[in-house]
Amino acid sequence: MPRIAVAENLSLDANELEFSFLRASGPGGQNVNKVATAVQLRFDLGGSSALDPEAKTRLGALAGRRVTADGSLLIVARNHRTQEQNRREAYARLAELIRRALVPPKPRRPTAPTRGARERRLESKTRVKRAKRLRARPRWDE
Repeated sequence: MPRIAVAENLSLDANELEFSFLRASGPGGQNVNKVATAVQLRFDLGGSSALDPEAKTRLGALAGRRVTADGSLLIVARNHRTQEQNRREAYARLAELIRRALVPPKPRRPTAPTRGARERRLESKTRVKRAKRLRARPRWDE
């Protein structure tokens, strides 16, 4: 079975990818009207054995609306005049998404505000409080 290289340490089985071809929209004249050059690449995200569960979750989040209700990733490429160029573009876009999903996010280290920042915040609040008090109507006992 042919395998498609995505990253240095990851390749996808060609059986996990499903292609369908359709007519592209937009300019292009007669070529667009009679030739099915647009490519729909469908990658079964849930059924893939190449990715670990964390990477699948990140890939689903990165893909956004491109993930269908049945859990497959759908990429449509229609920018070029030929099927082969559109197929290469769909491969490249899928590979880029997967490469981005393979990088785990840096863990967030919670930080506390510095003493200077706390003092500046309190001084600012005092200034605003003083300005608002000056705008207020004087009370009868003052």
